[in-house]
Amino acid sequence: MDSPVDPQGSDGSLVAHVMRAIRQRIAGRTLAPGAKLPSIRRLAEAMQVSKSTVVEAYERLAAEGVVRSRRGSGFYVAGHLPPFSLAEMGPRLDRAVDPLWVSRQSLAAGEDVLKPGCGWLPPSWMPEAGIRRALRALARAEEATLADYGTPLGLAPLRRLLARRMAERGIEAAPDQIVLTESGTQAIDLVCRFLLEPGDAVLVDDPCYFNFHALLRAHRVKVAGVPYTASGPDLELFAQALAAHRPRLYLTNSALHNPTGATLSPLVAHRVLKLAEQAGTTIVEDDIFADFEHEPAPRLAAFDGLERVVHIGSFSKTLSAAVRCGFIAARRDWIEGLTDLKIATSFGSGRLSAELVLTVLTDGTHRKHVEGLRERLSRAMGQTSARLKAIGIMPWIEPRGGMFLWCELPEGLDAADIARRALAENVVLAPGNAFSLSQSASRFLRFNVAQSTDPRIYATLRSAMQA
Repeated sequence: MDSPVDPQGSDGSLVAHVMRAIRQRIAGRTLAPGAKLPSIRRLAEAMQVSKSTVVEAYERLAAEGVVRSRRGSGFYVAGHLPPFSLAEMGPRLDRAVDPLWVSRQSLAAGEDVLKPGCGWLPPSWMPEAGIRRALRALARAEEATLADYGTPLGLAPLRRLLARRMAERGIEAAPDQIVLTESGTQAIDLVCRFLLEPGDAVLVDDPCYFNFHALLRAHRVKVAGVPYTASGPDLELFAQALAAHRPRLYLTNSALHNPTGATLSPLVAHRVLKLAEQAGTTIVEDDIFADFEHEPAPRLAAFDGLERVVHIGSFSKTLSAAVRCGFIAARRDWIEGLTDLKIATSFGSGRLSAELVLTVLTDGTHRKHVEGLRERLSRAMGQTSARLKAIGIMPWIEPRGGMFLWCELPEGLDAADIARRALAENVVLAPGNAFSLSQSASRFLRFNVAQSTDPRIYATLRSAMQA
């Protein structure tokens, strides 16, 4: 609230901007019930508006019952606390294309909507036959499998299998260092609940997966960004951010970075770990795209041995988004605390989902599926890249695998404007600033190559760019 107001609001009103800034602070709990608002003079100076603008904003908020005036004392937050609102904490001017909007539009889209901006594979790309076969096998399982809660850590045979799979990528994690979760998102949420307090600082890549922003906002922490390069975070700026913010966590992808498709280099990985150790920062490594790799990239958890790195994964991207199953691998002395939080927030594990994942992993379905999937994604990557280049949209890099292309629009075009025009034509895009904390990616779009095969997408893009 100490930053200048942008006078170009949706209603053109400086008063509305000041009111919005106050509401966001109240919604985010940084102004609690009964808290005194800044003086009229102080707020006017901080937001670079006139004192009369602040007076009118305070009076309107008082009329709405949001704040109360005390004669001779000032203005105070009303005693009733409104429900916590991620929407109010977000930038309203960019609400049409903010992180929650991208997710909401993609999840709610009907079959007639094209979704090159979403973050998952089409259903036809998933191993449907193998899943149906596993479901038939589970239908004959003992009644406890179908009806009972799972154990606190989660299905033991699946945890043993996950430990072997991680060992193939150089990560040493015993089964008792693994906690099953409902998803990769729940895994990150549990780690945040376990390690963070409101007001702590967290470092993220810029750009990064947009839901990191929304999730961290819900935990009411301070988020700082570090520019991401083709080989990992910018090391000089990473060191500066550690010194300036003293973050409790650094949240990142190591392999097939979302949204850029970049791959962490061994040199950068070693330096990141050294800098994090010196700063006392824990690293949360989100590795949900591991199975898309043709050749394994360096893993921070492999170099670190799970001392300072928490490793997270799931099967939503390669198996089924409807089968919710993820995991956390962490140091042993953190497992009990993470398990207690899991019980408190979701009670038992999703036993049926875990049994289904175990079946698909052990009967050969998953191995055969991902082998074919990598080749299919490679073909789609080349085709999508060529189609985008033909209309003047240039990939930032050519990724070594995965499903994402991070692309730059021609000079003078804004990705948010393109996304709004495309939505009117039933095409959901993912504009760059939804991923960028610094809002420095206004000319970028993320494309999911598996969802970008329909020619109508490129016709819509061409039309939107010419509008």
